[in-house]
Amino acid sequence: MTDTTLEQGHDAHAAHDHFTPAQRADNWKTAVWLYLGSEVVLFSVLIAMFILFRLEFPERIHEVHEAAGVFLVAVNTFLLLASSWAMVMGLHESRKGNPQGLIRWISLTALLGAVFVGLQYVEYQTLAHEGITLYSDSFGMRFYAPTAFHGAHVIVGVVWALLVANHARRGGYRQSSLGVEIFGLYWHFVDVVWIVLFTVIYLI
Repeated sequence: MTDTTLEQGHDAHAAHDHFTPAQRADNWKTAVWLYLGSEVVLFSVLIAMFILFRLEFPERIHEVHEAAGVFLVAVNTFLLLASSWAMVMGLHESRKGNPQGLIRWISLTALLGAVFVGLQYVEYQTLAHEGITLYSDSFGMRFYAPTAFHGAHVIVGVVWALLVANHARRGGYRQSSLGVEIFGLYWHFVDVVWIVLFTVIYLI
């Protein structure tokens, strides 16, 4: 076998082992969807626990709603929806090749997410003033577990958004918006989960 034949075989093997950009993007997105699927299972368990409690003690849910109200939570819900819109606009600017637009919109996403977390802390303080804490009764655990778990996801998303903005500031995403898209999948998931929590815990 000649050296030329060996080189051709090596080149063919290398080409076979390396993914195309489109294949790498699909692999990353599949991995993110698998991760989000595992998160759906965790949130589903927490939500199911709350629903079972609600069915058994509907009067306790009514008492909490009367004590806490939903205005602050409704404002927070609007902020989170707005943050998802800002995220979409950031991805749009990234695909247009406008890094400054991406930075502005993703920074706004981070800001709105941070305000959401801050208002959730205010809500927790209000509930604590009314005697509703993590260990006050059976409701406390079932309420704080899903909402605080979601809040932790928002905090992760805020940090991630800041990293995306910083990477764009340093010249990233000029060749591909994949990183922004992956962050968008996560952030939209956080948004959708909150809509479910808001409906089940505060509205129904």
